[in-house]
Amino acid sequence: MHNHALASFQLLFSPARAGQVRDALSHYRNPCDAWLALLHNNRSLGHCLKDKTRLIERGLNWLQQPGCALIGWHQDAYPAALRQVPSPPPFLFVKGRQELLWAPQVAIVGTRNPSAAGAETARYFALCLAESGYTVTSGLATGIDTAAHEGAMQHGTTVAALATGPDLVFPASNEALYARISQAGVIITEHAPGVPALRSHFPARNRLIAGLSQGTLVIEAAIRSGALITARLAAELGKEVMAVPGSIHNPVASGCHQLIREGAHLVAMPEEVAQILALSSQNPHLPQMPFAHTAPNHGTLVANPGELNGTQQQVWQALGHDSVAIDTLCLRTGLTAADISSILIGMELAGWVENHAGRYHRGVYGTASARG
Repeated sequence: MHNHALASFQLLFSPARAGQVRDALSHYRNPCDAWLALLHNNRSLGHCLKDKTRLIERGLNWLQQPGCALIGWHQDAYPAALRQVPSPPPFLFVKGRQELLWAPQVAIVGTRNPSAAGAETARYFALCLAESGYTVTSGLATGIDTAAHEGAMQHGTTVAALATGPDLVFPASNEALYARISQAGVIITEHAPGVPALRSHFPARNRLIAGLSQGTLVIEAAIRSGALITARLAAELGKEVMAVPGSIHNPVASGCHQLIREGAHLVAMPEEVAQILALSSQNPHLPQMPFAHTAPNHGTLVANPGELNGTQQQVWQALGHDSVAIDTLCLRTGLTAADISSILIGMELAGWVENHAGRYHRGVYGTASARG
């Protein structure tokens, strides 16, 4: 087994093209013979590995840890769905519950800087879809990805695809989330232990998310974003693409609106996602959800706007459902900027309002109340 693992790293770190490695693995059915065959045809491959010794040792040590595995193209454990993606990885590094890679999955992706409502929407959709039996797949980024992973793990399972080696956490702020997923869900990457996050790794990571999932749901994304790359890769693979619409004044909703214009399904409830996936696949074994018109209370803070005093209610109504600047609130309410600022500070401390880049919007209190 050690020899097979060593040969796998030699194949991975050699200058041989991914297609050559896959072909050799398919033909010889084991990494040792595949490596020897490629080396026989090109002796220079071995010389190029001299500066990879530390990474190879790091990878071999990582494989000794509980729950860590290396899946090769030649193995039955290699997820069938990933064999269809552009330039499939010859090897996959997996940590956690490997069987989840074969489970029905739905991708939830979006911006790293969501509104409070966007993050809450992602968490709620993920919770409902996971509770119904879907494994929620995302990319462990901050923002929508984080909310999706967290929501899914409340009542189900999740897959995190990385743009780094399996032993690195990017961003570092998600270290605790990474640890939870590696125990209750599964981590997957095509990069060996020790490989850092590079810009080119993220679009490649996105193809794993799109490939593993039955469909991709986008919640808040800009026109030029990794989430839209994932959605378009999903469409190219013949998978369903869905988007939650947002305010026309919200810049991170513009990508969702663009996807809808291009033919993505507009969805407003998790039940619609499940129905779309079930209808498109015609697979009776896919999770189903009864259609509900209202969202259940799933632990979100919910409060009655009637608890606000008179001027707070005036500002609350002036906020509406879009993010606005203080100048706009002054025009809508007739209050001075000083008055508005004082009111907003109190509402922000109480969780009613959030400030994002100098623009204010209703916090999760208002989102939950409006939905329920």
